[in-house]
Amino acid sequence: MGIDRKFLLCGLMFAIAGLCLGIYMAASRNHSEMPAHAHIMLVGFVFSFIYATIHRLWLPGITGKLKSIQFLLHELGALSLAIGLLLLFSGHGNEDSLAPLLGTGAICVLLAMLAMTWMVARARTTA
Repeated sequence: MGIDRKFLLCGLMFAIAGLCLGIYMAASRNHSEMPAHAHIMLVGFVFSFIYATIHRLWLPGITGKLKSIQFLLHELGALSLAIGLLLLFSGHGNEDSLAPLLGTGAICVLLAMLAMTWMVARARTTA
């Protein structure tokens, strides 16, 4: 399975999780997890979808470990942020105890974006 398809499938799974959380918040009339919902949808779904598109259109000839590293960094970072923010905003954890998880997740997402930028800058495709 290509990296573009992996990003797409992960993005769709994040979209399902984000939509379920949104439906839960609407049904319960408790929107305290809105920051977690927003991060799941943006970082998990939208970024993954954009990465899938970039890999498919601009990076099909790129080989090497950086593609896999970028994928793992982003998806693990997005998952860490989703879990950490859900715990924080649902009241199941405090900022001090969740800071390492949230900080690591944020750094992973940033490193994945830097890796993507590097690959796009180095690509020789004209799509």
